Amino acid sequence: MPGLRIERMELEHLDEVLEIERASFPTPWLRQAFLSELCNNPVAHYYVGLVDDRVVGYGGMWVILDEAHITTVAVRPDFRGRYIGERLVRHLLAEARGLGAKRATLEVRSSNTAAQSLYRKLGFASRGVRKGYYSDTNEDAVIMWCTLENELPRSRGQAAAWKRGRGKGAARSGD
Repeated sequence: MPGLRIERMELEHLDEVLEIERASFPTPWLRQAFLSELCNNPVAHYYVGLVDDRVVGYGGMWVILDEAHITTVAVRPDFRGRYIGERLVRHLLAEARGLGAKRATLEVRSSNTAAQSLYRKLGFASRGVRKGYYSDTNEDAVIMWCTLENELPRSRGQAAAWKRGRGKGAARSGD
């Protein structure tokens, strides 16, 4: 999306982040959870997507040793479908790689097929299921992994070629 700027999440962004959080998740994180991540967690890295200084999306991860764990990604409902989520995830993965991560993981609701499709496009593969992971609905989580040793694909055609050429050690779908 033209005009999208991605920068570190700051305390001043929290009101807008929480608004998106409430619109995006059945059991949203509370302000204290974000405060703890931003102020007390040395392995946490959170970013916001801004359009005209308005927060339109955000994403976060933990980077521990050589692994990144994407903890959350959300986009304001009226800005969905404009590749903001994709740009945020790409940014997280690039930052993780820059911090020394060699692979990344995340959990996604089994019903969230749009997010799963995005993650597959970016090189993630399903590696398992956590039964009843989401306590609010008892929904399963699909566990997805990708390797970060190669450049991320920029298009669908590149994504298919990239997946074919990842070589040994690449995450493979457990399906």
